[in-house]
Amino acid sequence: MSEQATSQPPQGRRWLLALPLIVFLGLAGLFLLRLYGGDPSRIPSALIGRPAPQTPLPALEGLVKDGTQVPGLDPAVFKGKVSVVNVWASWCVPCHDEAPLLTDLGTDKRFQIIGINYKDSPDNARRFLGRYGNPFGIVGVDGNGRASIEWGVYGVPETFVVGREGKIVYKLVGPVTPDNVTTVLKAEIEKALATGS
Repeated sequence: MSEQATSQPPQGRRWLLALPLIVFLGLAGLFLLRLYGGDPSRIPSALIGRPAPQTPLPALEGLVKDGTQVPGLDPAVFKGKVSVVNVWASWCVPCHDEAPLLTDLGTDKRFQIIGINYKDSPDNARRFLGRYGNPFGIVGVDGNGRASIEWGVYGVPETFVVGREGKIVYKLVGPVTPDNVTTVLKAEIEKALATGS
């Protein structure tokens, strides 16, 4: 009689034995849902609504547009104009794909396009812009990546829209694509242009 009692656990204890497995499967399911269930370009930024970083960046040496040196980034340029800030590098594969779209976007003179060249060699950066065209009126060099950290950059490419008041109003994580250039980026630029006119 005691053999039967010790070989079979009571009904209530069976659930206790299965509880760790149930908890593990629940947590694993939640982890997978968060890992694969969302658009990575929709990562929220703590900088939305805050002033653009006030970090001056030097010019990309030897980069000339219309016969003059393209200036580096002076944070004062954000006041009074809507700006599109693109963080890019010549070694970044998606940057090659988005470059023609940024060049097309650069034909709209209602806003300025600013480039932050991230951890790149000057020769490669100039060659990149020579190959695809230079949409940027301003190019700041972030050789060590510290300015990009201040912008909250996760990785290149990333694009920001800065309103006339100098505050970041939108952040696009990942490349500008044919799918998001009109539906997302241009829509956010139009909102910024309409605000504070």
